[in-house]
Amino acid sequence: MRIKLYILLLFTTSLFAQKVTTSIDTTRNKIGAEFKLTLKTAVNKTDKVQFPKDKNFGALEVINSYKIDTIKSNNSYELVKKYGLTQFDSGKFTIPRLRILINGKPNYSDSIKIEVANVVVDTLKQKMYDIKDIEKAETSSNWWIYVIIVLSLIVLGFLIYWFIKKYQNKPKKEEVIYKSPIEKATSLLQLLEKKELWQNGEVKTYYSELTDIVRNYIEEEIQIPAMESTTSELIVSLKKVASQKKMKLSPEILKNLEKVLRQADLVKFAKVKPLDFEIEEDKKRISNSIVTIHKSIPIIADVDEDLENWNQQQNEIARLLKLKKQRRATIFSSIVSVLVILLISLLGLIYFKGFDYVKDNFIGHPTKDLVDGNWIYSEYGNPGIKIETPKVLKRIDAEKTLPKNAMALIKEMQIFSYGSLMSNFSVTVATKKLKQPVEINLEQLAEETTKIMETQGAQNIIFKQEDFQTNQGIAGKKAFGTLTILDKIQKKSQKLYYEMLFFKQDGGIQQITVTYLEGDKFGAEISGRILNSVELKNATE
Repeated sequence: MRIKLYILLLFTTSLFAQKVTTSIDTTRNKIGAEFKLTLKTAVNKTDKVQFPKDKNFGALEVINSYKIDTIKSNNSYELVKKYGLTQFDSGKFTIPRLRILINGKPNYSDSIKIEVANVVVDTLKQKMYDIKDIEKAETSSNWWIYVIIVLSLIVLGFLIYWFIKKYQNKPKKEEVIYKSPIEKATSLLQLLEKKELWQNGEVKTYYSELTDIVRNYIEEEIQIPAMESTTSELIVSLKKVASQKKMKLSPEILKNLEKVLRQADLVKFAKVKPLDFEIEEDKKRISNSIVTIHKSIPIIADVDEDLENWNQQQNEIARLLKLKKQRRATIFSSIVSVLVILLISLLGLIYFKGFDYVKDNFIGHPTKDLVDGNWIYSEYGNPGIKIETPKVLKRIDAEKTLPKNAMALIKEMQIFSYGSLMSNFSVTVATKKLKQPVEINLEQLAEETTKIMETQGAQNIIFKQEDFQTNQGIAGKKAFGTLTILDKIQKKSQKLYYEMLFFKQDGGIQQITVTYLEGDKFGAEISGRILNSVELKNATE
């Protein structure tokens, strides 16, 4: 991809005369102080510039040789090289003209005169002071951690207070203990009427509670599993028990009871809506059925014993309900205790290890997962590139990424990629072979790659480059810097750091590109591991 611009600029020549500008930050300084000498060259994109590498410039010693800065200006580039110079003798000195090679031709800087002044110490005028006591070094303040801990404890305390207030101190409803099933049934019928459910449109709920009352009564009074029985099963069982116990139940009572139960089934399952007078009639039928069943039960001599059994049964039900509530409270308290322990542990980790450690190891970090995953060592493209990556690189259709006129210049092209400029991390391997032999300028190739990035949405690109050599000794170029990528769909931008390697072998081009979020230490670790693993097939292989 991008080959069209590469080919166009491989043949460009110098369009202007080179120029060297010389400047210095000061011409007078103290012994041992640094003079900062600056050399600037305005050159064409294809020009090759070599700055001096001497250890001494005349009588001055070179103590610092700073990296070259590249400033892009229209179609030209300004290369800025700075040197740190010093002299440990006082006097006047001259920085000589320095030779800068541009495309092998010498160009010279201007000579500059400087003065190194001696440091005069006047012990008569200068007051003498006692040696000061050792002062404690300032320590970084972690006040925000204490604020988080205090706020967390306040929130936790409020939650515990709210729980106790709501559940522990909540007035308990008095549990009504009924003396007999008939008393319970009639009381529940009265409570049901006070709710006015069917008057407010809740007919289904009304019939459900109405039939539950009569079924519960039959189950407790006659010991029939009424709650689990269908309407037909319940009527059959009731007739059978009535016959066995010699209960005087008329067919009309059983018929009325069955009619109400079937009406309730239609309301609950068929969404039938009875009229108001029908609901009133059903309520009377249930009430009459309960009273009639109670009166039809033969009188047992030992009434006190039956009443005692009934009370014991109700007490047991109340005890079980109390245990159930206590169990729920215990479970909730256990959950709160576990949350408190987890919160305290989390705050402790943040305090001792830092928030980044907690975020990376517990919340999760996408590039950390790549670091800890299973890496793959494989070969891609032609000329082949052997490389280790955290994920398998997938082949991309090269023809879809390049215009047709650019593909006409290419004999063979293969692209393999994981991620993209829009993601937190990406790695791309591309190999190309040209149909015709062309002199390939890797420096120009690196610069043009950034232009392709601009077409993909990259902005504010800072570009630097340097020589690179693989572990096998194969020389190439490395480009690196930062860029801002804009996601037009989500309308968000993020700053990325990029590193690119370029090689030319066997009449072709090999390129490796890695991008990750600026400041992502795991992304930097992945990039370093990938680029250090690069191996290339020699042209003779």
